[in-house]
Amino acid sequence: MSKTAIVSGGTKGIGKAIIEKLAENGFDIITCSRNSDDLESLKTSIESLHQVQVHVHKVDMSKNEEVLKFGTTALKQASKILILVNNAGVFIPGQLHMEEDGVLEKMIDTNLYSAYHLTRQIIPGMKENRKGHVFNICSTASFMPYENGGSYCISKFAMLGFSKVLREEMKENGVRVTSIMPGATMSASWEGVDLPEERFMKASDVADALFNAYEMSDRTVVEEIVMRPQLGDI
Repeated sequence: MSKTAIVSGGTKGIGKAIIEKLAENGFDIITCSRNSDDLESLKTSIESLHQVQVHVHKVDMSKNEEVLKFGTTALKQASKILILVNNAGVFIPGQLHMEEDGVLEKMIDTNLYSAYHLTRQIIPGMKENRKGHVFNICSTASFMPYENGGSYCISKFAMLGFSKVLREEMKENGVRVTSIMPGATMSASWEGVDLPEERFMKASDVADALFNAYEMSDRTVVEEIVMRPQLGDI
């Protein structure tokens, strides 16, 4: 039977690295992003390298109705989903007392509500099978506020809270829940920053950490993974 993973926001950075790692290990993939060209490029690349299927969907994860439609379609495309990676997110720098109206709502919609609604669709099947692993891509901003983090930090604090609650609920259901909190990772969010690439973590390192946690026995769950660049936060 084929193995299937859902990865939201899968065309760039950490999401793309996770898809590459999972495909490498025989997982069919269901993913989404807002850019159709990026999705088709990802599908072609992954399917040409690995004997897996990649299902792609154009979705704006800040819109609840599109998240729900994506979840419904994913459940039709895969009879058994083993991994859900809530990775979709947006970062808008700023300070709480100065950022534009609507910034908090935009980041909560994208960074938190998308994961909440998608997980609620996928988790019943995992509970029924008594097997599954939910990975929530949080951030070091989930527990450590920083200057110019503004509403992003609020959304990521909330994401970690969501992940902790889900972990408690799933203990008796055979479903594992892991919060991954990466520091500065080379991705589109850092484009244009005047720092050497070596100063950042590699997205593939985050993907490796995720898969290592998944491969542990069902008797063990890695609840939280904190990762930082070797030289510290940026």
